[in-house]
Amino acid sequence: MGFKTDLKYADITPKADYLNRRQLMVGLGGLGLGAIAGPSFGAGQYSTDEAPNTLKEITAYNNFYEFGTGKEDPARNAHTLTTDPWSVKIDGLVDNPGNYDLADILGGVDIEERIYRFRCVEAWSMVIPWNGFQLSQLLNRVGVQSSAKYVYFETLVRPEEMPGQKRAILDWPYREGLRLDEAMHPLTLMATGIYGEDLPNQNGAPMRLVVPWKYGFKSIKSIVRISLTDKQPEATWNMQNPREYGFYSNVNPRVSHPRWSQATERKIGGGLFSKKQDTLMFNGYGDEVAHLYDGMDLSKNF
Repeated sequence: MGFKTDLKYADITPKADYLNRRQLMVGLGGLGLGAIAGPSFGAGQYSTDEAPNTLKEITAYNNFYEFGTGKEDPARNAHTLTTDPWSVKIDGLVDNPGNYDLADILGGVDIEERIYRFRCVEAWSMVIPWNGFQLSQLLNRVGVQSSAKYVYFETLVRPEEMPGQKRAILDWPYREGLRLDEAMHPLTLMATGIYGEDLPNQNGAPMRLVVPWKYGFKSIKSIVRISLTDKQPEATWNMQNPREYGFYSNVNPRVSHPRWSQATERKIGGGLFSKKQDTLMFNGYGDEVAHLYDGMDLSKNF
């Protein structure tokens, strides 16, 4: 997999209104109104050079059990979710714990675009142009204490707006965790948008985790709590079925899930009978992250 260092937003977006937005920004600049706050449209050194999926594909095919177990359920049901106001509780082994308004969080970070491969353990994949910030920026702001070894995340619980939570499909809230060095890695993103727009509800609005070298279920959505801990935290699918889901769950074509081979994948958007492509170790991000797992037995992902 190749990476580009000079991608621009116009290189990857199929959205016609990008041109309209660009023209508006140029016009305002000519009026002396200065720069418009928002995401940087230069995709940067961590972006893939693969063609991204369309916005429709990205927003219409999701796993988000809080809104139903079908792939189309989140797009159908997630309009009920209220995302403003929104706050995130940050606690545990940090110097500055508290409940942080989303606006306060976003006011102190650099929003940029990252075009990432996304790989589901169900052996399908996408390429998604996220907007967001490195998780490390937020962790550095709150002050990670020296005894912290892991980062724990929780999704919102609001069954009156998230109908899937009215059923005991999973043990709510949805929980996930990373080792601290994984969380601090520059690839680890807190996504707040797609294609330069606010993150759609069905994709985890208003803020979700994106860890591109891991299977998609690790990238927890609609986050309301981040906690630093010295012990490995609970992770929902690992708790639900530890035989099938490990804590690390790095993309590994040589280790099959009991129900899905991981050797190949089908990119969404190519049609039901589209040709499968080979799965890449660490989803193609091995040069950046393989050193994190030196000495570990990578055959025990699940």
